[in-house]
Amino acid sequence: MSVRHERPGPVDRRVRVQGLPVDTFPALPPEAERGAVRRITVVGEEVLSRPCGEVTGFGTPELSALIDDMFLTMYVADGAGLAANQVGVSLRLFVYDCPDEDGIRHVGHIVNPVLELPDPGDRRLVEETEGCLSVPGAAMEVPRTDRAVVRGFDKDGGPLVIEGTGYFARCLQHEADHLVGHTYLDRLSKRDRKDALRQMEERREDVFARRALKAAQLNP
Repeated sequence: MSVRHERPGPVDRRVRVQGLPVDTFPALPPEAERGAVRRITVVGEEVLSRPCGEVTGFGTPELSALIDDMFLTMYVADGAGLAANQVGVSLRLFVYDCPDEDGIRHVGHIVNPVLELPDPGDRRLVEETEGCLSVPGAAMEVPRTDRAVVRGFDKDGGPLVIEGTGYFARCLQHEADHLVGHTYLDRLSKRDRKDALRQMEERREDVFARRALKAAQLNP
């Protein structure tokens, strides 16, 4: 998911990491410091259109390395969230660094997440502009609920419950969509989807150039 807000400064006391509050946290998490940049898949590639498989091996160096790489790749692309199939790996996993409606920064990863939305009678849909790192350069208005919860696990198999409001709730829903083989384009009318794809064709090369420049800065 594309980022909407400026990322916090070097130290921010209003941060939750893996759902828990922390006193201080760097602008660039340790995972990104260890990671390598991977290519981001683009809409139309088959890996983005099929449901991802469950992660069955927890606590492995391979899973840790994937998460590290996903964090750095997300920052290089100025993202607020990134799913594993967006780096070509068909596993139920995503990472995020995203603010909620109160300005609290949420940072973390979640494995095998299950999305929970408010009951239909309690849902409030908000239509806001949304982008996707796999639809480079495009942005369209998409209705999402203003609250969401995901339940899953950390990379070592520990249980997680992550709650989101506002833009973070949108991020959780956006990334959960990726893991079932959908992008936000699937939530658009045919006319709006065509418009989004036109935007992508017009702007993608500029987006790729900016990513390459930032990759050189963050991962020289």
